[in-house]
Amino acid sequence: MTDDSWVPDACTLPTTERPVRLAEFDGLFRDALRGVDRPAARHLRLHLDGEAEPVARDLIARESACCSFFTFDLARPDGDVLTLDVRVPAARVAVLDALARRATAARGR
Repeated sequence: MTDDSWVPDACTLPTTERPVRLAEFDGLFRDALRGVDRPAARHLRLHLDGEAEPVARDLIARESACCSFFTFDLARPDGDVLTLDVRVPAARVAVLDALARRATAARGR
């Protein structure tokens, strides 16, 4: 999934760097994703392997810097699993939908 047309204008990441960022998310999802939940339209919950914490923290810090509408919360409910909660305002639900599709697609690979 390489189409980044769903990336909103509010994203300040330079267009040329977007494919690299998307590949980083795809890699995190492919390598560490253990489950996906959607508690609400504006809320996505990703369950990640606990060993992915440094990669996840770095990626969400950089994503927060360019797409300030995201709210990321990373927690470790037990030793082996991380929970990454991603929330967006109502105006950005389509972006969260696209991120959920990428996660689901990467997990299936």
